[in-house]
Amino acid sequence: MSLTTPINTDKAPRAIGPYSQAVRVGNLLFISGQIGFDPATMELAAGVEAQARQVFANLRAVAEAGGGQLKDAVKLSIYVADLGDFKTVNGIMASHFKEPYPARATIEVSRLPADALIEIEAIIALA
Repeated sequence: MSLTTPINTDKAPRAIGPYSQAVRVGNLLFISGQIGFDPATMELAAGVEAQARQVFANLRAVAEAGGGQLKDAVKLSIYVADLGDFKTVNGIMASHFKEPYPARATIEVSRLPADALIEIEAIIALA
């Protein structure tokens, strides 16, 4: 008997490797890193602002498929290709959450899958 339940939805980009969009373990939903792919076309949005908005839409879709809501995120890990985009990403994140905000880390990386400019993974607390 497995303690994990894989979560997948066609409302978010399909996995581009050997992983699930999310895995539910008890009352926690672990959402794999999402990049700014449009789920219908599997093409990246143009620019960091558009990619960040698409990433949050993708996270929301996976959270809902797993029985949760993005607003119930307890931890985000944000990876950006340029830490100079921090202010833009902060503004977009702030439009999706209210206090108390989730814990988070923001890390600049040398490269992301598909040459994306941003990737975010999340942990959601389920009711």
